[in-house]
Amino acid sequence: MPASSKRPSKPSAKPRVKREAKTTSSSSRPFLRFYHSESLRAKTLAVLTALEKAKNKTDHRNALADIVVELTDSGMEYYFLRPLKIANAGFLTEKSASLGMAATTRVLGSVIRTIIGGMDSPQLVSVCSYLRQLMK
Repeated sequence: MPASSKRPSKPSAKPRVKREAKTTSSSSRPFLRFYHSESLRAKTLAVLTALEKAKNKTDHRNALADIVVELTDSGMEYYFLRPLKIANAGFLTEKSASLGMAATTRVLGSVIRTIIGGMDSPQLVSVCSYLRQLMK
């Protein structure tokens, strides 16, 4: 077989490496923070620690989902309902907004519980890790 008819050999396959998400220092990126109660912080940290230390992390799905829902409720109150009170928007406006937020967070809570309820151990640990980063 002449040398010109040979096909070049394929380069050896490189193993796939999972890329880490690019991170930027928190001080160089804009952010919003909301403050929640000390009791919610303590409860959140207790759930995260229990899940992270558990042999069967999936046993803690419901507790993690409940914490995520509670943090979501707290954030909605902080970012939306509190400014209405500060602005003196009026009782009916505040009550309407409160009822609307309650309905929205009930639906969102159901979605959160379904999604977290289907996660495996590495995914649950990833959610915990992310929440810990937010709490710094």
